[in-house]
Amino acid sequence: MSSYETEDKNKLRRRWVDQAIALAMQNRWEDAAKLNQSILDFFPQDTDALNRLGRAMTELGRYRDARTAYQRTVQLDPTNTIARKNLSRLASLKVEEAPPSTEKVDPRMFIAETGKTGVVNLFHPAPKDVLAKMAAGDQVQLRPEGRMLRVETMRGDFLGWVEPKMSQRLVELTRNGNRYNAAVMASEDGNLRIFIRETYQDPSNVGKISFPVRAEGQGIRPYTRETLLKYELEEEEELEAEDAEFGVDHEEELEEALESVDLDEDRTVE
Repeated sequence: MSSYETEDKNKLRRRWVDQAIALAMQNRWEDAAKLNQSILDFFPQDTDALNRLGRAMTELGRYRDARTAYQRTVQLDPTNTIARKNLSRLASLKVEEAPPSTEKVDPRMFIAETGKTGVVNLFHPAPKDVLAKMAAGDQVQLRPEGRMLRVETMRGDFLGWVEPKMSQRLVELTRNGNRYNAAVMASEDGNLRIFIRETYQDPSNVGKISFPVRAEGQGIRPYTRETLLKYELEEEEELEAEDAEFGVDHEEELEEALESVDLDEDRTVE
């Protein structure tokens, strides 16, 4: 193949990749699956396309096809964390089930802001087969019940509770007029990690911080990376206990959650 033919083929690939990502952003999963398959017809060892195909098939409820795509990725790249984590997540799903309809959050949701954003692990979470249907970037809702804060899908399905100490704090602030948005930041080890953002502070709550920290944070920090449509999260150390949990860095997880909703506009494809 001449250098000109190679260059033309790579240009075509880049164009198809951009189109495939745009389709995923619009939740047009059937079209996204077809286009990623077209990419693989020309570039059968493209692991990014295989992972995108796996994601599309998962969203369509075609779990066998999703597993096949991710298994092919692992065959080509045994160290591919994205494929391995998704294979683990798919293993807990029943083949005949279709995933619940979910809403993706605005990527700006995952911009960390000291005192206004926090990360929680679910307390008494739902069964693993329920949690396995959720992915990073899926919007969830918070509903006060007494002094506890219940976490649900946008359809009202129970996912778990915010731990008691933080629940009590946020419930009190909510009852005094504060408002919050929440989304899945990580789905791993049979649990979900939830990112919560204060979207409105009522005047009566001025001076009351939603998410206390032990030390001064870094303020507002955006997280972006170049690799596309990575939506499961890298392994990292356990969070510190109690309030310290809300002040530690979650840079890798925030980056991957952002990528799940394709914030990065300056993307490159090798």
